[in-house]
Amino acid sequence: MHRVTLEWRDGREATVDVAESETVVDATEREGLGIPYGCLYGACGTCTGRLLEGDLVHVERPRGLKPRHRQDGYVLLCVAELRSDCRIEVGTRIQADLVPNPWK
Repeated sequence: MHRVTLEWRDGREATVDVAESETVVDATEREGLGIPYGCLYGACGTCTGRLLEGDLVHVERPRGLKPRHRQDGYVLLCVAELRSDCRIEVGTRIQADLVPNPWK
């Protein structure tokens, strides 16, 4: 069992226990937290977070992220399993960092 602290840009935080072989999205759903997600297999990028501290692995190929995004610490929470306690920045604005809205 590991613990993840989720941090939103508005200052909100939540801490969730994540079981072995449980994805971050599954753990947050179990706890009733509002983390955005879509496909649940690493393709769409809706569940993008940014790893601030700790270690995790993608159990499926994170197709929704470019290699440079992974190098910058971005992770897909639907296919991410913790390997240590972690701090992760979450929320809808994280994905917007990677794919800006051309209509703004």
